[in-house]
Amino acid sequence: MKPTRATFLLGLLLTCAVAPGCSDFLDKEPLGTTTQDNLFRDPTNAVQAVNAVYDVAAWDQGPKWGDPTGQYVAQTYEWMFGDLMTDDAEKGGSSPSDFLSLIELKTWNIPPSNPPVTTLWVHSFTGIARANTVINNIDAGTIDSGLKARLKGEALFLRAYFYFNLVKGFGGVPLFEKAVTPTEAPNVTRATIAQTYAFIEKDLKAAAALLPEKTAYAAADNGRATKGAANGYLARVIMYQLGTVNGNNHTWQEVYDLTSTVITSGQYSLLANYAAIHQEIGENSSESLFEIQFATSNDGYGPISVGTTSNIFQNNRKTFGYGFNNPTQNLVDEFEPNDPRREVTVIKNNDIVLGILNPVDLTQNATGYFNRKAAIIAPNAPESGPQNIRKLRYADILLMKAEAAAQLNKPSEAVALVNQVRQRARNSTRPPGTTLGSLAYEPANTPAGTLPDLAGGLSGQALLNAIWHERRVEFGEESLRLWDLIRTGRYMGVLPADVRARAMSHIARETSVNPTPLLPISLNDAQTWKLAQNPGY
Repeated sequence: MKPTRATFLLGLLLTCAVAPGCSDFLDKEPLGTTTQDNLFRDPTNAVQAVNAVYDVAAWDQGPKWGDPTGQYVAQTYEWMFGDLMTDDAEKGGSSPSDFLSLIELKTWNIPPSNPPVTTLWVHSFTGIARANTVINNIDAGTIDSGLKARLKGEALFLRAYFYFNLVKGFGGVPLFEKAVTPTEAPNVTRATIAQTYAFIEKDLKAAAALLPEKTAYAAADNGRATKGAANGYLARVIMYQLGTVNGNNHTWQEVYDLTSTVITSGQYSLLANYAAIHQEIGENSSESLFEIQFATSNDGYGPISVGTTSNIFQNNRKTFGYGFNNPTQNLVDEFEPNDPRREVTVIKNNDIVLGILNPVDLTQNATGYFNRKAAIIAPNAPESGPQNIRKLRYADILLMKAEAAAQLNKPSEAVALVNQVRQRARNSTRPPGTTLGSLAYEPANTPAGTLPDLAGGLSGQALLNAIWHERRVEFGEESLRLWDLIRTGRYMGVLPADVRARAMSHIARETSVNPTPLLPISLNDAQTWKLAQNPGY
C-alpha cells in the first residue's frame, strides 16, 4: 500500500479537528459530495479515509493543516531524535553551522520554537484528528462489516502510533477521542504520562482484536497495520514504560507474552540476508511488522509528493544528498570484528555504494561516515525518495523477548533468541553494489568464528549487556538508540557534561525508573491551548 496523495482533498475534510484557528473552516459547508455523513457508506471512500491517516505518518514537512494563514512547518525525521541525540550520530551537513535546529537537539539547547520539534507535535495531532474521524464515524457506516472492523483497527493502531511518538518526546499530552470544536480547544488539558500510555495501550489492544494477520491481506494492501504490528507495538510501549514512568505497573511478563504471541503466529521470520533489509527487495518482507510506505515521482517538496526527503538529508553531498546524520566512530567501534552489519550500516571514505563511488569530504562531514541504510540511487526528484522507513522488525521482537526472558530469569531462552539474530548477521552478504557499476550482492567471506553464539551460561547483567549490544549493532541508524538508552538508564552517561546538565533540567516530574528528559511543547499550541510547558523551558 504505497501511500498516495489522492487523499489530499479528502484529508482537508478529515483534518482540523484539534488544530487551533479552524473555526472559519469548520463553519463552512463541505464542497462536493463526500462528507462525514456519507464517507463510510462507500467502501472506496472509507478506505481513502484511512489512507489519509497513513498519509500523515509519511509526512516529514509541509503545511500546518487547518491553519488559515498557511503556516509551513519544517522537516522532522525520527533519526533527528533517535540517532542524532545519542552517541550513534553527529549532525553533519555542509558545515558545523548548517541546520542549527539540529545542533539545538544534539546539545539539549532546544527552544519551544525548534522547527523539528514543532513539526513532530503538529503532524502527530493532525494524524490523531484524521484517525478520530474514522474511529468516531465508521460504526454508523453501511460498508461490509469485515472491512469496517479492519479499517477501524487500522485507525486505532495509527492513533496509538501518533500518541506514542508524542508521549516519548513530550510526556503527557491532551488525549482526544473525538473532534474538538474551536470553542473547546482552549480548554483542553494535559494528561499524565501514565494516562497517555494507558490510552495508547487501550487503542493497541482494540486494534489487535480487530486487525487481521499479515497474510490475510492481499498484496495490494502491503504495509497496512496488522495484528502483529499492534501486539509488537504494545510490547514496545510496555517495555519503554518499564524503564521510565511505569505508573501503569507493568511487568516484563507482559512483554514476554506479547512477543511470544507475535512469534507463535507464524507470520514473521528473519529475512535471510541482513544486507537486503533496507533495499527494495526487503520492503514489506517476512521481517516487517510495520514500515512507512513511500514511492518516487517527479514531484518535489510538498503534500503532492509520494516520496520522502529523509534520504536526501542523509545521503552524501558528493552524490545527491545534504550529508546529515553521520554515524560516529563510537558506533563503528561497537561492531565486533568482521560483523557484516558494519558495512551495511556505514559508508566510509571511497566506499562503493550501489555501484557509485562515495568519497567522504571531511569539510562536509562530521565523522568520516554516512548512513548506508539510507543510501539510495538518486530518484527522479531528489526530494522524492522511494525507500520505505522500517519502524518495527521481527529482529526487534526476538530481542525484546530476549530482554524480557533475561529479566524473568530465563537466561538460556534469552541466549537462544539473541543467537538467532547473530546467526542471521554472520551469514549476511556485503551490501548491494560494492563494485563500480554493479548492484550485485557480493559474498562477505566472513571468517569462521565471527559473531560466535553467546555462551549458554551467560546470565544477569552480562546477559543484559550482550542484548543491549546486539540491539545497538542490529538497529544501528534505525532511530531506536535514544529510546533504548533512556529506558535502560544509560542515556545521561553518554552525554558530555554540559549537555547532560541541560538534559537533566528537562526531566519529567512524574516518578520515573530512569531520568526521562522531555522536549518543549510547540510554543504556539502551548499558548493557544493553555498547556503547562515542560520543565526547564
